[in-house]
Amino acid sequence: MWIYEKRLIYPVNIEKPNIYMAKLLLAQYGGPNSELSAGVNYLNQRYSMPNDVVKAILTDIGTEELAHWEMLGTMIRQCLRGASMQEIKQSGLSEWYVSHRCGTFPSSQSGEPWTAAYTGCTGDPVADLTNDLAAEQQARATYEGLIRVSDDPTVTDPLEFLREREIVHFQRFGEALDIVQSDLKSNDNRNCN
Repeated sequence: MWIYEKRLIYPVNIEKPNIYMAKLLLAQYGGPNSELSAGVNYLNQRYSMPNDVVKAILTDIGTEELAHWEMLGTMIRQCLRGASMQEIKQSGLSEWYVSHRCGTFPSSQSGEPWTAAYTGCTGDPVADLTNDLAAEQQARATYEGLIRVSDDPTVTDPLEFLREREIVHFQRFGEALDIVQSDLKSNDNRNCN
């Protein structure tokens, strides 16, 4: 069970519309390596982890990824606020607008809708945690790309926060992998316990 405070994990106050950035932010909102994919991945993988400490790490990070998803939805919505039809067409969001108007919808920046196929669970703790480490590095790299293309500090500030959290997640997954590998040396946890 979670306790939800009705506020973002980090403030988002984008001052001027930026349809171009709204489109790019969709990569982290509903793309294959998005916050949604990460949150669903980690919250699902926790069930096959061999000990409660590692399960808790996956629960903590998975929950935080959903908080990041909430931030991105807010950012996209604020970037679209006040957009004209001409701006929407020029940004290449016409098809998206037809189905979703200026509402958020989990899709990639190229318009592909989010799918559970973006998630994975092998049931092997080492394989899953290794994949999670890579996913956090991909997220960090994507945030760095978004930061580089933005010239608006009200957009880059929350993106920098999100990038830093991906680094922390990478470190926590490293700790989890160390725990699992240590457990595997002392036990045979290869069956479905």
